[in-house]
Amino acid sequence: MAPRTSPRRRARVVLDRLAAEYPGTARDLCALRHRDAFELLVATILSAQCTDERVNLVTPAVFARFPDPASLAEAPVGEVEELVRSTGFFRAKASSLVGMARGVEDRFGGEVPSAMEAVTALPGVGRKTANVVRSVAFGLPGLPVDTHVGRIVRRLGLTAQTDPVKVEADLDALVPADERGAFSLRLILHGRAVCKARTPDCAACVLADVCPSAGDAVRPARGAAPARRAGSAGRGSRAGAALAGPARRSAAAPSTAPTGEGEARAGSRRGAGATAAKASSRRAGTAAGGAHRTRASAPSDSAS
Repeated sequence: MAPRTSPRRRARVVLDRLAAEYPGTARDLCALRHRDAFELLVATILSAQCTDERVNLVTPAVFARFPDPASLAEAPVGEVEELVRSTGFFRAKASSLVGMARGVEDRFGGEVPSAMEAVTALPGVGRKTANVVRSVAFGLPGLPVDTHVGRIVRRLGLTAQTDPVKVEADLDALVPADERGAFSLRLILHGRAVCKARTPDCAACVLADVCPSAGDAVRPARGAAPARRAGSAGRGSRAGAALAGPARRSAAAPSTAPTGEGEARAGSRRGAGATAAKASSRRAGTAAGGAHRTRASAPSDSAS
């Protein structure tokens, strides 16, 4: 159990350690490839329910075809849909992109605004997207709260809120303005690499000694499933892999072959006829072979 400290003191430790673990500015840490605020705004809109890697595969063609708000504002929505189709929700995203570009052209003279109220007034742009653009493209205070950020700061006891706007307000009270953007991106990186939703790797976490939740998230719940199921649930993590191996070995250890052979010997000792003993042995061997095949195929089924 981590020693009790105030959220403010804990936040300072978290800020410093994550900065050492994931060095760089907000621009350095941002995974979305872009050259200016407009490109970052486009990429951030596309990143909803999509990986950064996929967005980075799609945006070069988008930027080549529509290099500025003016060209995107005049784009046929159907053409944009085809370009962004692989990012998912492509119809809604294409509509948001064209609407956003028209808003930038009509209201702001073709320049992406930096003020929160102005950016969030654009179609398809919420507070999280606006905070990304503000902190990364303009170097202004902005703390985007996504699922990784919310999960980790609640585990760290820096907020009890679940609403992203309220989480942001609590964090703004603890994090200096010039560190907010980079702090958010470091939390996202930490959430993907270490503090995962289902299988947090507390043993490898640089924050474990100050985290009130360290170890809690990986303790088995009451009435936990058998070991084999627990192993498969942890598939893909180091902890899950460690559980899966022994669990599968222990589950496969009992074999019906010794039992069948013992029954055959016992039948023989009880004076059963040779024919009956052979038949019993054959039946036992058949049952043993069937059981072995079932157990051998189980790991393959659970791994698939």
